[in-house]
Amino acid sequence: MPKAPKSPSSRKPPEPADGRAPIDDWMRRVMPDLQPVIRRVDDLIHEVVPEPLYAVKWRRAFYGLPALGWIIELAAYDVSMNVVFHGGADFADPPPLGEGRSRYVKLTSVEDAEDPAVRRWIEQAATVPGWT
Repeated sequence: MPKAPKSPSSRKPPEPADGRAPIDDWMRRVMPDLQPVIRRVDDLIHEVVPEPLYAVKWRRAFYGLPALGWIIELAAYDVSMNVVFHGGADFADPPPLGEGRSRYVKLTSVEDAEDPAVRRWIEQAATVPGWT
């Protein structure tokens, strides 16, 4: 499997955690109004991505696969969250926001997370190289 291109960023990717405890802790710390949205996206990731790796760095949650690197990043703000797809530019129908290889979508409600496009993007994220 081909490796993903190196990020032009000088930031080092996170190290995988031993289990999902850091993700659960991160979810408990985000704004209470966003917790249902984040939990729904987390559920979708687990429905689609087989046995993901987990990490939390820079107050963001990362999901990855050993062969593809970090494929999805969740960033929570005060009233919305971003679901970042590190290989999103390679998707058949890329998310609308972002530049370079990363693309993202902004969600504010569980209804936003239920949009069929979110599931399609998660499915595609599990097939293209992410951030290594």
